[in-house]
Amino acid sequence: MVLCVPMASVQVQGLTKSFGDTHILKGIDLQVPSGGFCVLVGPSGCGKSTLLRCLAGLEEPTSGSIHIGEREVTRLEPRERDIAMVFQSYALYPHLTVRENLAFGLRLRKAPEDEIRRRVEEASGLLGLDALLDRLPKQLSGGQRQRVAMGRAIVRRPQLFLFDEPLSNLDAALRSQVRVDIRKLHDRLEATSVYVTHDQVEAMTLADVMVVLHQGKIEQAGPPLSIYQRPETRFVAGFLGSPSMSFLQGVVDASGGLSLGEGQRLEAPAGLKAAAGQAVEIGVRAEDARLQPGSPWKIHVDVIEALGSETYVHGEGPGGRLVLRLPARAPVQKGERIEIGVAPEALHVFDRKTGARL
Repeated sequence: MVLCVPMASVQVQGLTKSFGDTHILKGIDLQVPSGGFCVLVGPSGCGKSTLLRCLAGLEEPTSGSIHIGEREVTRLEPRERDIAMVFQSYALYPHLTVRENLAFGLRLRKAPEDEIRRRVEEASGLLGLDALLDRLPKQLSGGQRQRVAMGRAIVRRPQLFLFDEPLSNLDAALRSQVRVDIRKLHDRLEATSVYVTHDQVEAMTLADVMVVLHQGKIEQAGPPLSIYQRPETRFVAGFLGSPSMSFLQGVVDASGGLSLGEGQRLEAPAGLKAAAGQAVEIGVRAEDARLQPGSPWKIHVDVIEALGSETYVHGEGPGGRLVLRLPARAPVQKGERIEIGVAPEALHVFDRKTGARL
């Protein structure tokens, strides 16, 4: 069963939001295609929830414009925007059954009873709520309550779904399950969605377009894997990935290689020769570093995390600390010096002053 949900693109131009002298959003330009799933991700205080609230009409921008579909909605009330929100808190009416919670918004709009019944049945079937329709919220699990909250948004058939950290109240296992439910639901509805989270796993797995925000600005936007594989700033590189990317202090030498000090040197990605003498930070993802006997690059192992399926090895060497992801039974002991190799094309090199990728 597939519901007929209208779709609309979202366009944000030059959006700013200030509270007195505190500038939260600093010129946001964003486009979400019709039917796209856009995830806004970033650390606390980066402006992602404020941006979502501006899209919803819960905050009025200081300047800039917002279009949903063909309409400019910048100054419209929330009820005039044809949107539906799913919040971190389920916001269900505790004295109403699941069926009544799903129908509540439609009854407020005085929709015909047969239309309400049909939409509730379609949404409950889509979300696997058929057996729960006569239960009260207190009789549901956290995941079931979140599905009811999503169902209440679906029955509205809005042009745009807005999700404000909807999984934050769930435990890790349930969060993973509901995350899959949300993505499957989006694919079946083909609805336009904007989703806010601070969880990079949610962002990577849900998004068609991922938008990384930092200090009120968009640092980078695009397909999740493209951003992960080629972060354009040091901030994005450090924010995405678990464990976080390791950063080593180095200098581009005259031949375009990377000097780490203590006579140790790395082959660099092509094209750095023009930056000779420049101080840089060299990013290395844990999965890209490997044991390489005979390599001149050595680190001293001080922590080993054995996780069963894999082992994380932490060590100190010229330029700084490094984390490697190795097989479960890697022949590494705490306290030894190991020889490390990284393919030049797997290195990420950033200007130490500006944080921009070189």
